[in-house]
Amino acid sequence: MKMDLEQVKEYISQQPKTSKIYLGADSERYCKKGQWLADFTLAVVIHHESRHGCKVFGEVHTEKDFDQKKSRPVVRLMTEVYKVAELYLQLADVLVDRDVEIHLDINPEERHASSAVVQQAIGYIRGVCMKTPRIKPDAFAATVAADRLKELLMA
Repeated sequence: MKMDLEQVKEYISQQPKTSKIYLGADSERYCKKGQWLADFTLAVVIHHESRHGCKVFGEVHTEKDFDQKKSRPVVRLMTEVYKVAELYLQLADVLVDRDVEIHLDINPEERHASSAVVQQAIGYIRGVCMKTPRIKPDAFAATVAADRLKELLMA
């Protein structure tokens, strides 16, 4: 299921500049017929005037997962980061002069596998998007919106 970026851009451009925009990415790894795959979900959350309801756009697509160990999901997690950065760049022309946050589903606590990519992921987003991303527990667009969106889109 692919997001219509022109529709997203049109919607954002019609919103007041006081509306806040959140971009998030999440993924889930699974095995199907002996092959490891990952579903990648991207979410765009537009919070109307930063105090009213939200409009959510999103997409889910499946790719092969190249991580050798489930306990070190570096490739999959960095793919999430690349995808949300690409989404930001594709929407950049309508995000000018707007309050935008990029949310990553990465946990900085060392007991979590995603902690292995924290610095790499933050550095990539800063370098490509010129934004400092939010990570867990402050990354609701990735940890809640994208996760729930996948459930709805894949139902």
